[in-house]
Amino acid sequence: MALINLPDFSGELLDEFSARKAERIDTPVIQPAEPFLDIAGEDLRRRIFMTESETGASLCLRPEFTIPVCLRHIESATGTPKRYSYLGEVFRQRRDGSNEFYQAGIEDLGDINIASADARAIGDAVGILSRLLPGRPLSVTIGDQAVFEAVVQALGLPLGWQKRLIHAFGNMTQLESLLASLVSPQFVTGLDDKIAQLVGLEDEAALIAYIDETMQATGYSTNASRSPQEIARRLKEKLVLSETRLDDAAFQVLEQFLSLNVPLVNASAALSHFADAAGLKLGNALARFDGRVAALSNAGVDLSLIEYRAAFGRPLDYYTGLVFEVTAEDSPAVLAGGGRFDRLMTFLGAKDRIPAVGFSLWLDRIETERAAA
Repeated sequence: MALINLPDFSGELLDEFSARKAERIDTPVIQPAEPFLDIAGEDLRRRIFMTESETGASLCLRPEFTIPVCLRHIESATGTPKRYSYLGEVFRQRRDGSNEFYQAGIEDLGDINIASADARAIGDAVGILSRLLPGRPLSVTIGDQAVFEAVVQALGLPLGWQKRLIHAFGNMTQLESLLASLVSPQFVTGLDDKIAQLVGLEDEAALIAYIDETMQATGYSTNASRSPQEIARRLKEKLVLSETRLDDAAFQVLEQFLSLNVPLVNASAALSHFADAAGLKLGNALARFDGRVAALSNAGVDLSLIEYRAAFGRPLDYYTGLVFEVTAEDSPAVLAGGGRFDRLMTFLGAKDRIPAVGFSLWLDRIETERAAA
């Protein structure tokens, strides 16, 4: 594997991390694959370079830093709050550019002042890029998965549909497909008559017994990955979801929300007006959103750089609230991207819930923008 050269601005980058009191750490290039396969999301999963240990354990080349940094924090049993920085190679298949490239960034773990930590992440990303691209106007796009979750929950959809829609947040193609399914449900067909009858009678015990009996008779139970109880639960959920129809008014509400695209200075008012007009109670989510806007202003971040898009998300499944990307004027290349991932630490094995936010910088793209200046 040929090594690629560090960008010539790496020293400036490390100085920026040090000035922001972010301890630099490194993580192994070879990583356990399971966390990325289970948590990172489909977009990253299909780009990972997989390998295997001599014992058959699934491994991969490090495709990003957030999960490895969080694992290192858990293993070291270091207390929080803690700020980490990193600079190193990542490996993933890309449509354009090398499959081996440098990323750097900051992960901010354990700060319970969510609004302040969010503002700091955006401010740090913008501040670092402003130093690396002096005089180049920057723009920031933010979204908020927590606000979308609040809208979906307020519409009163079944929990299964809520999970599906939330999982698709940020992927408009997938989201539009799911909404089309909700507007025009496709009923499940081809069910075993006995299973259909038991589901219709809502006799869960008899349904589980019948599935178990069928599995025993076919020998499927010897290598089944799911129990009869799990199969019965999933089957009932699938049928409920297939029979759920989103009425026209609720569909219009979701469409109106997803179409919101306003400067951040106007976003709080736009969201409040939307919630009032739709008759939705989004109190906590809107309060957190307003708190972040205030924190950004207090941190001295130029709000005129920032645009809020209600449908904006990033293709990593572990995000839970704020998501953002930074670009340079007249260029579509994303130079920095990040967000909040409050559930990731417990997914990875932390005993306590640890709030977390961070961002990554794409150094090859920054290098290209510097060369074009």
